[in-house]
Amino acid sequence: MEQGQNDLDDQDLISGKKVVLIQSDRSFYKGVVTGVISTAAVLAIVACAAVFWLQGRISTGGSYEGVSVKLVDNSVRAKVNDLSSLIKAYYYEDVDEQTLTDGMYKGLFASLGDPYSAYYTEEEYEEMLISASAQYNGIGAVLQQDPDTMQVHIIKVYEGTPAQKAGLKAGDQVISVEEIDARSMELSELVTHIRGKENSKVHLLITRKGEFEQRSFQVKRAKVDVPTVEGMMLVDEIGLVVINEFGKATAASFIETMETLQSEGMEKVIIDLRDNPGGMLSSVTQVLDYILPEGLIVYMEDKYGNRQEEKSDAQQYLDLPMAVLINGNSASCSEVFAGAIRDYDYGTLIGTTTFGKGIVQTVRPLSDNSAIKLTTARYFTPKGENIHGTGIEPDIEVKYKYTGKKDAKAPYDYMEDSQVKRAILELQKQ
Repeated sequence: MEQGQNDLDDQDLISGKKVVLIQSDRSFYKGVVTGVISTAAVLAIVACAAVFWLQGRISTGGSYEGVSVKLVDNSVRAKVNDLSSLIKAYYYEDVDEQTLTDGMYKGLFASLGDPYSAYYTEEEYEEMLISASAQYNGIGAVLQQDPDTMQVHIIKVYEGTPAQKAGLKAGDQVISVEEIDARSMELSELVTHIRGKENSKVHLLITRKGEFEQRSFQVKRAKVDVPTVEGMMLVDEIGLVVINEFGKATAASFIETMETLQSEGMEKVIIDLRDNPGGMLSSVTQVLDYILPEGLIVYMEDKYGNRQEEKSDAQQYLDLPMAVLINGNSASCSEVFAGAIRDYDYGTLIGTTTFGKGIVQTVRPLSDNSAIKLTTARYFTPKGENIHGTGIEPDIEVKYKYTGKKDAKAPYDYMEDSQVKRAILELQKQ
C-alpha cells in the first residue's frame, strides 16, 4: 500500500498495522483469517490506512522533497567503522558485515520510536509483497504484533489450512518460531521464518490462555489461498457478508457476493468486520464506492497540511438496511469502512470499540531492492475525525458470546452468535 508522492490514484494502501489483539473463541469455530501468516498482509502487517506502494524505485542518496540531511560525516563514519571492528574482533560469534550494515539502517528507523516505520532488506521486502498477494506457502494463520510489547498473537486461523489441522487457535501467543524469539523482530521479518517451501515444516512454540504449560507445534507448510469474503442467507431476508481482509480481490468478491445474496432474496444485510485487521486502501474504497452515495470516503493529511481524498462517485450506491459488526480486532481499513458508514448514517455499528489505527505508512522501494516503510500522514473519517489511539465506538455495544456447540469439528453457527443475533433484531425493526 504505498507510493513516494502518496499519489492515491496509483497506490494501494496495505495493512501497515501491527497489533496484538486476542480474538474471541469465535474464530476457533469460524476458522477464517486474512493475511495469514501470510502485511496488516496476510499474516499480518495489518492496517489499512497504512501503506502506499511506490511505483518504481527511488535511488539511494540525494535529497527528497527539498530536504537533505548530512547525518554521516567523517567523524560518524570513523566511529561506525571502529565499532564494527570491535564487534568483528571481540564478539563471541562471527558476524556478517552485511548484517551489521542492515542493522544500522534498521536502527535509524528504530530511533523514531514509531513501531510502524521500518527498514526492509531485499528479502524482507519480497516477503512483504508476497503477503499482499494473499497466496503463499505458509500455514494459514493471521498474526498481529503489539507495537509496545512486541508480543505476537494468532488472531485468525483459516479452515482446512495447516495451522488448523495442527491445532493452532486464535488467541494463541507465539513465543518462538524455530529458535527465534517472536518478540525479537518486526512481524514482517518473523513471517519470513514461518513461510517456506511447500511440505517443509516449521516449529512454533505457543502459550494458550488458561494453560500453564507451553505447547509445541510442528506445522507442515502448504500453498494457501486466502479467501477474503464469505456470504450466506440467515433469516427474514437478512444476509450476512463476512469480510476477512481488504485484499486485491476483495471488492470484486464483495460485489459478486452481494449480487448473489440479493438474487436469493436478501433485502437487509449484516457486514461482519470483526477480526478484520485491514488491508488495501484501494480495496476498501472500492467496496465503499459500491455502498455509499456520492461523497467523501476518507482523507489523509501529512505534516505540511497536504490533503488527499478518496471519494465515492454517483454511479452506484446500495439501498439496503445495514448493520456492521466490529470489535477490538477491527483495524485500519475496517475502521475506514466503519467510520464512513457511521458518518453517512448508512448503517448501525454493533459490537465493541475498534482497534484505533489512524495513521498512514508509505512504502518506498529503493534502487538496491531494499525498501522503507515510513509513517507519513494521518487519516480522517468523512466528518474529520482521526481515530488513532481511540478507535470507533459502536452505536450499540454488545459483548461477544457464543452459545453454540464448542466443538472444533462442529461448523460455526452464526445464529448462536450474540452480536449477529442483535444485528438481526435491529434489522428486523426496520
